[in-house]
Amino acid sequence: MTAEERQEFEAYKLAKEKKAAEAKRKSDREAYTELVDETIAAVMPELTNISEAIAQKKTAAAEAFRGALEMKAELFGVKDDQQSHTFTNSEGTMRITIGHYMLDNYRDTVNEGIAMVKTYIESQARDDASRALVKAILRLLSRDEAGNLKASRVLQLQKMAEETGDERFIEGVRIIQESYQPTPSKDYIRAAVRDESGAWVAVPLSMTDV
Repeated sequence: MTAEERQEFEAYKLAKEKKAAEAKRKSDREAYTELVDETIAAVMPELTNISEAIAQKKTAAAEAFRGALEMKAELFGVKDDQQSHTFTNSEGTMRITIGHYMLDNYRDTVNEGIAMVKTYIESQARDDASRALVKAILRLLSRDEAGNLKASRVLQLQKMAEETGDERFIEGVRIIQESYQPTPSKDYIRAAVRDESGAWVAVPLSMTDV
């Protein structure tokens, strides 16, 4: 075999090995995809059943406390709009909290209040120091992904307005607060038990808890 023939043979051999390696990687990828499909098909029904069972149990648990909630309202004058209720057993070893999340929503009049506040704040930007403060305050008026203000930030604005004593600033914040119209979101139930050290340990009730 001449040197040229050997070189051609080595090139052919290398190309053949490369093609075989590519074919194996393709086969392995197909096997992986098939394994994933089979695993999902086997596991998904089980997870769906678990999810449905958890939802049913949570609903039943919340319903079981309806009588306690009614009695609590009569005994202690608890308002219907209370967001959460926590119940602890007499031994102090178990507790359950039921409630619902609230979303920060506002009526359209919030825009007038925001405009008044911005007008006052921007009028205070006279030098670098005050402009930096103005930017910090304006960030309190930034909206979340749903387009709403955070109620906690409005409270910060209220304190700032009261400190300035400016009637226009105070009035703008008041309009924002009066526009606040929170709406109930998802219901929830939480459970916890005390461990040997006396600390509360949450009982996992979510599908994402493993």
